Amino acid sequence: MKPSITAAAIALLLSPTVPSLAQDSPTTSRAGEAYLITQSYKTSEEASDGSSGNSKGTVRLIESVIARRDGGIELEYDLPDDATSQDRASNWQFPARVFKPSNGPIKLLNTRELERRLDHWLKAAKWDRTVCGQWIFTWNAFHIECDPESVIELLAKYDLTSQDLHPGAQYLDAWAVEAQPISRIEGESAGATFKVVAKVDPDKVRLERAESDVAVGAITQKPISLEAALRERGKERVSGSLSVTWATDDAGVPTKRTKTIALEIQRPDGTLERQTRTELVERRRVEAATPHSGS
Repeated sequence: MKPSITAAAIALLLSPTVPSLAQDSPTTSRAGEAYLITQSYKTSEEASDGSSGNSKGTVRLIESVIARRDGGIELEYDLPDDATSQDRASNWQFPARVFKPSNGPIKLLNTRELERRLDHWLKAAKWDRTVCGQWIFTWNAFHIECDPESVIELLAKYDLTSQDLHPGAQYLDAWAVEAQPISRIEGESAGATFKVVAKVDPDKVRLERAESDVAVGAITQKPISLEAALRERGKERVSGSLSVTWATDDAGVPTKRTKTIALEIQRPDGTLERQTRTELVERRRVEAATPHSGS
């Protein structure tokens, strides 16, 4: 059966990311240590007209500590050792080596290496740079990304250590109307649990849905401009909330983040959509692997 293109599937790919990594990890990680970062997600939606859908998936990365030096930490992110040759052939962005300063944005260190891998990846697919930025559909929808710096935005989705976690600390989510204070939840575990709740910004949801429409239009060869899509989505009534929960170990190091977004969207024809999106990011120490990065 030919897979269908759903707005939810495209929307997931277009979802706003968490803020960029901005400070050194609070951990005492040392050179040679490694961590497995697992991101899993699931989405569900149903509408009053009887339609429904859901999706789920998992991404795993290995974070290796290359060196700690004045002003920050050097890290490498790569696919796990059990990644297949096909996994590596289809992903030119990893391994990526970065410098994460104590203050300021993260910096990509192996840009030229990523550029070479991108060229090989495009050549293997019999493409050139004219496909960059386009959407294609095989068994799923894919956005063809050709900018090595895009890995920085991607890594921000998996980062647990940059958020300041203490009662009263401000957290601004990419989906939220405004920043909200973090609170601590009392529990019996050795570590601590922190949580924040915020209202979702309706305009950001409408923009995401409009961008989804543009992507679907490109794939189905029924193009629509972002301006036209925004005009149509602007007719929808959107409300929603988000909650983010962090769990830390007994040393105060974040080990898990759960983010849930619940939306209600009323279309102009009166149809009511309900969507729930949950993303879980976990980080745990593993045996160090040999870095794959190199010239």
